[in-house]
Amino acid sequence: MIDRKTVFEIHRLKNAGYSARQIAREMRLGRDTVKKYLANPEATVAAKKPNVSKLSIYCDLVDSLLEEYPLVQAPVVLQRIQEKGFDGRITIVRDYLRKVREKALKNRQVFIRFESAPGKQMQIDWGHFDALPYGVTKRKLYALAVIESYSRMLYVQFTHSQRQEVLHQGLLNAFRFFGTSPEEIVVDNMLTAVTERWGRFVRFNDAFLDFLRPFKIVPVACNIRSPQEKGKIERSIQYMRQNFWPARTFADLMDVQNQVNQWCDTVANVRIHQTTGEKPQDRFAKVIPRPLPEGLPDCRETETVLVHKDFAVIFDGNQYTAPPWTVGKHLILKADFNTVALYHLQKQVTAHFRSWERKQRIELPSHREQVKKLQNKLWRQRDIALLSSLCPEAVDYLSAIALARQPVQKTAVILLTLKDEYGEAALICAVRKAIAHKAYGAEYIRNILHQESTPKKLHPPVKLKNEELNNLRLAAPSLAEYDAFILKRRRDHE
Repeated sequence: MIDRKTVFEIHRLKNAGYSARQIAREMRLGRDTVKKYLANPEATVAAKKPNVSKLSIYCDLVDSLLEEYPLVQAPVVLQRIQEKGFDGRITIVRDYLRKVREKALKNRQVFIRFESAPGKQMQIDWGHFDALPYGVTKRKLYALAVIESYSRMLYVQFTHSQRQEVLHQGLLNAFRFFGTSPEEIVVDNMLTAVTERWGRFVRFNDAFLDFLRPFKIVPVACNIRSPQEKGKIERSIQYMRQNFWPARTFADLMDVQNQVNQWCDTVANVRIHQTTGEKPQDRFAKVIPRPLPEGLPDCRETETVLVHKDFAVIFDGNQYTAPPWTVGKHLILKADFNTVALYHLQKQVTAHFRSWERKQRIELPSHREQVKKLQNKLWRQRDIALLSSLCPEAVDYLSAIALARQPVQKTAVILLTLKDEYGEAALICAVRKAIAHKAYGAEYIRNILHQESTPKKLHPPVKLKNEELNNLRLAAPSLAEYDAFILKRRRDHE
């Protein structure tokens, strides 16, 4: 099996015009393997972890020695780390010292500004912009900035998270804004893009590669502590902090996004850029757009959620209601920056505006009305009303049966029959245990009674010719009423 980076490279070469034979020769893979992953890039892959140097756990000690003694030689360093348990050879130490000193020399060099061809490259980065209050809740505020390198055309997506799905949503919105996607995208070492780095070896996040593949975009990771490699986006975020952020107030996330969109359209993308001497909007007109692929990916946050007996699901600290018939079912929840939608069997059953507060119940009036109509209709039926009169738990149990879309009338008839067999007290006890275990259904009650009770000896009633009279059920008389009657008569005689 091969890793995700290799799968991505196979598709990159294919997009560049290579045949399967040429890709196999270039990457030293079998032709069957190449054909397999061209046909199905989602085939199971396993990442290979690079070998870890024996020196890796001693690097901090070596760095401190270099900081105190910049000209220290490898034999001296070897002696010091051998005292701490290092059992490697001096060649590893020499290689490490050479790389560190070459990097230090590079950092003292003058950097040459690099210009990309139109549409060739985009740079992205996150910026942290304090927090937004929602009632008593505060949400951290982040800005995903995306810049087209040639024109300096800027797009900004404000979010309350830097999760994988949120990054993908922001990039997809950016590509829609630009009307094109780049050939390569420059990122720093954020975990949603780069999972591991060993010198020049870079392992990109699998989900990030899967997102980029349909757009035919090649990711480029900056070296660690090398902000100049994505200087265009670094300066854009600094420009936002100085020009957009000060002296503004915001109501919520949508308000921030609307204001930054207006700022980009009226300020950032129409000013004379200090470096290019042109307006980003005018330079962007020279970019030849690459068509976006058909069937753009669904990048919304996705979770499987349970609909609880109060006909609501829990997501991001809030409750969102669902149609009552979905109680007890698992639905697919998909959320973007503005909406939360629920799906059953790939069909949307409801949608809500997303709340950024916490511990809120977001309820559609139609869901509440459906519950009321269902309950009013049910409680007017004779058997259901008779069973409900036994105890408050019986009402709760039948309500749960109704919300779970089970036959309430049939369940009530079975439970009344079980009451005749086992007695009223045993049935009430069984209903309470079933509620405690969230076991909704007549068979659960029957099983509890069978395990814990002994059926009462049945004395069949007299059979009448009129079958309707045989099916009549009467509520058990209240002995308290007889007691009150006897006490009243006794007081009257006295």
